[in-house]
Parts: sequence; C-alpha cells; structure tokens
Amino acid sequence: MAEGMGLRERKKMQTRSRLLSVALRMFSERGFDKVSVAEIAAAADVSKMTVFNYFGSKEELICGPLEDHVGDVARTVRERRVGESASAAVHRAYLAALVAHDPSVGASDNPVALSVRRLMQETPSLLHRVYGLQYRALAELAEVLTEETGDPIGSRLAAGLLFEVRTTLIGENHRRAQGGASMEELVREGRETAERAFAMVEQGLGDYATRSG
Repeated sequence: MAEGMGLRERKKMQTRSRLLSVALRMFSERGFDKVSVAEIAAAADVSKMTVFNYFGSKEELICGPLEDHVGDVARTVRERRVGESASAAVHRAYLAALVAHDPSVGASDNPVALSVRRLMQETPSLLHRVYGLQYRALAELAEVLTEETGDPIGSRLAAGLLFEVRTTLIGENHRRAQGGASMEELVREGRETAERAFAMVEQGLGDYATRSG
C-alpha cells in the first residue's frame, strides 16, 4: 500500500501505525480506561494534539477502522446484480471477503487485529461503541431495502436476519483466529459454516428483494 504513496502520506501512515501500536501495548498492560491520551502521546513522542489529529477520541484509536466498514452490507445490497436477492448478495460478498483474508470479517491472524478484538471484548466502553456502529450498519441496510421494496417492516426484519447471520459468522471467525487456527483452517471451516448459516436464512427470506431487470 505504501509503495504508491508520497513521502508525506507514508509518514502519516507510519505515525498512525505507531500511535496504534503504542496505545495497544499500554492498553494491554494497564487496561483501556486507565491510560490517557496524554500518556499515549508521551510514549509515542508526539504531542497530545497530534494524537487528536489522527484520532478523534481514545475510543477511535481502537474502533476507528470499524467506521470504514459501517456501510459495507448496505453497499453490497444496493449494488447487487440483476436477478440477485439481498441474501444471495450478502452471502457472496461475505465469502469473497473470507477467502481474501479480510480483517473486516475476522479472517486475519494479524497480531494487531487479534489484540484489538480482545480489547474490544474486554472493555465495556469499547463494546458500547461497537454496538453503536453495528446499529448504524443495520439501519443503513434496512433503509436500502425499504427504498426498493416500500415495505419498512419487512425490510427491518430482513435486515435484522442478514445482519445477525453475518455478525455471528464474523464472531466465530474471531474465535477461531484467537484459538490459534491457521488461516487455511479458518477459511475452510468458515465457508462450511457460512453455507449452512445462509441456507437457514434463505429458507426464510427466499427471493425477498430480488432485483428486477
């Protein structure tokens, strides 16, 4: 990624990465709530303002990357193929991300990604932030379905089913990765689980919200 960047962009990426690395180390040692932004800045040898230039809050240090994926499921459904149902589109996109070892679906054994996940699970304030992002993602998906079907109740129900199955699968991927599963094992077992899970959803949703030509 850094190869196509200019010097300024590379330095910004390096600073951002260093701040995250320092923060994770300190959070792991002392706990998220017992570390201040000022302490992170001092340990990273930058000003407190520099930290806030990269991250709007201490929570964003950890949860910021999730912001980039809030609209993933809604976008998948909005841009699905002609003749493809909402469920089939989410299923297809999830499997593609899984095979690509995309961290956004938990298909990564990167130590930083695993540390972030553990910290989220162990810190109530971070979990609260994560749940808020998930609610936004669910609302965006329901809005897309409502725009197409004119059925707000059915859309919310369908969005809830699709979002829940995807969230459950991602959680299972994280569990496997944290348990030491290889990426080959994770992807193989993840695909089998996904096929079973989406089959259960599709029995209920069927061809709901299939895009017409």
